[in-house]
Amino acid sequence: MRVALFITCFNDLLFPEVGQAVVRLLERLGHEVDFPDGQTCCGQIHFNAGYRDDCVPMVRRFAHVFAGFDAVVTPSASCAAMIRNHHATVAAEADDPALPAAVAAVSGRVYELTEFLVDVLGVTDVGARFPHTVAFHPTCHSLRMLRIGDRPQRLLAEVEGLTLVPLPRSDECCGFGGMFAVKNADVSVAMGQDKIADVRATGAEVLVSADTSCLMHLGGLLSREGVPVRVMHLAEILASTGADA
Repeated sequence: MRVALFITCFNDLLFPEVGQAVVRLLERLGHEVDFPDGQTCCGQIHFNAGYRDDCVPMVRRFAHVFAGFDAVVTPSASCAAMIRNHHATVAAEADDPALPAAVAAVSGRVYELTEFLVDVLGVTDVGARFPHTVAFHPTCHSLRMLRIGDRPQRLLAEVEGLTLVPLPRSDECCGFGGMFAVKNADVSVAMGQDKIADVRATGAEVLVSADTSCLMHLGGLLSREGVPVRVMHLAEILASTGADA
């Protein structure tokens, strides 16, 4: 199987260790991972802000760069949702008759990491060890657009030494929301503070999620309030073998 990693610009610039964890994990499971260096942004920010015309070259580039792979794996539920749900919309509105077919040929093979592990590879026990108490925050895009359900929890449940504690009101937004956090900063912070109050109530040592955007928001609030809870992407835990935990 030819597997490509779509790291996303957010991870590439701010959390490169997440992409490294994905590669370690998939290689440990016996798969060779390619990293097409021509990849750029998926266009989510521009699309959400209403700049659909500016999305067209990004969507075209994505379809070109990732053509020919059996699977494209990304450690970002929000970017996977953009590609699978909105690239076709951009392509249909573009003045490019070849773009819809090119997008359709690629977007159906794009998987968020937990989807790829559970649905494509058929594994939940990835050989990880992480002896800590963990709370999981399911992000809005993963819940409502990708509908990944309990795949992350099933993977975490198989991690040796890990104790998964329930997060109250886990389906509520953390307040980040990309452009929402910029345009409605006070509301965003208030929502984030509600979320970290729930995190503190769990007694967890680590807050984990499948999107680093939400973790950046919550991690910043936890840090500023002096709460000793670290944030980690799910891929980092699944890639852990205990020595670096």
